[in-house]
Amino acid sequence: MSTCFAEENAQAASIPLIPMRKAELDEWLEGQEPRVRRWVETNDFHAREGSRSLIPDAEGNLQAVLFGVTREPDPWLLGGLAARLPNGVYHLESDWPAETVRLAEIAWGLGSYRYTRYKEPPKRPHAQPQLKLSGAVEDVQAAVEAISLVRNLINTPAEDMMPQHLAAETAQLAVTYGGQFNEVVGDELLALNYPALHAVGRASSHPPRLIELTWGDPGHRQVTLVGKGVCFDSGGLDIKPASNMRMMKKDMGGSAHVLGLARWIMDTGLPVRLRVLIGAAENAIGANAFRPGDVLKTRSGKTVEVDNTDAEGRLAICDALYAASEDKIDLLIDFATLTGAARVALGTEVPVFFANDEALASGLMQASEAVAEPIWRLPLHKPYSTYLKSQVADLVNSAATPFGGAITAALFLQEFVGHKIPWAHFDIMAWNERPRPGRPKGGEAMGLLSVYEHIRRFLVAD
Repeated sequence: MSTCFAEENAQAASIPLIPMRKAELDEWLEGQEPRVRRWVETNDFHAREGSRSLIPDAEGNLQAVLFGVTREPDPWLLGGLAARLPNGVYHLESDWPAETVRLAEIAWGLGSYRYTRYKEPPKRPHAQPQLKLSGAVEDVQAAVEAISLVRNLINTPAEDMMPQHLAAETAQLAVTYGGQFNEVVGDELLALNYPALHAVGRASSHPPRLIELTWGDPGHRQVTLVGKGVCFDSGGLDIKPASNMRMMKKDMGGSAHVLGLARWIMDTGLPVRLRVLIGAAENAIGANAFRPGDVLKTRSGKTVEVDNTDAEGRLAICDALYAASEDKIDLLIDFATLTGAARVALGTEVPVFFANDEALASGLMQASEAVAEPIWRLPLHKPYSTYLKSQVADLVNSAATPFGGAITAALFLQEFVGHKIPWAHFDIMAWNERPRPGRPKGGEAMGLLSVYEHIRRFLVAD
């Protein structure tokens, strides 16, 4: 169990963390001893969102912590407290609904996250504060570890997170949870009919790979996750400017998401037949790099004219989406750091999703509301498919128009999804541009809480 949580059988008395609304502060203070009222007033605590007040007892020991919340409490505020409290064991004392408490406890765990592979974190003078969980200990822990895995993978520089490293991470998950691991590497991709993925990664010294993880009872409902694993994106021959290339270690964020979600599903033992497919490649520049104007074959048999080699992500996963559709499956979800257009539409903190099924889209939005994680649906506007027409091939990989780029990218992917398969495509940033409570700057899981919640509900719906 993570050191940020107290053991279930911990006997130490815990310190209450009390969320406080401005409208309730005066009434609460009336019921307290004079010294408490004086302390709160002296420290100028007015229950503004994110503020806190550490209240000592008569001996000077910490007695309680007040923290300001709005009318609709933000569970992420607990993530901000995790790094700002002294050593001790705490518990949340609130009238919040059980689901909000669960989310707050997850936020606490994520507030303790640090990426420390290359740099030792600042040493705390005392031990890390711990939180006593109210219940569902395994689920809270599984969520924190799954999202931490996503962050770790994205934060790792490309030098140490190439296709072979993603494969090793996947293989380790298979060993840990009793799944099956398989990979198709390099020119074997051509032999086994993954030509588009091969084209994207063939110029790199790190061979491209189709990475596969399967787990669970074949008799259970089939859930397939597809992740974009472009471990570094130079833009290819249509090279990116330096400013756009700087953070391209995060272009494998989709693969990180499906691995984190797979870990969460397996850790909590959801009754599914799980399949994970990752198109892993480095979009490098070399003598054998694919070129603008090239026509690429795909697993589906459709041909694609390359308009721009920097629109490689959709090529890296279209073969995997088609491979997924060859099975009889109940749900198909892909994650990809696919377009800047999605960021223009909704900014960097709200992931875009598309869905070809109204029940799936509705379920995802309901799950999003339940877990207080914003996601937003954009339309698969079929008339925009005209922008994907090519004079020499079945499709072009990048529309010539600068408008609606997230939609045309999603429509491209839909060409490789079976018609009767409920499918959702998440176009994600996978990166926090600014620190927020429980969410430090750097690699981030986006949409994962919502998708896990939907899968959990989807499985118990019948």
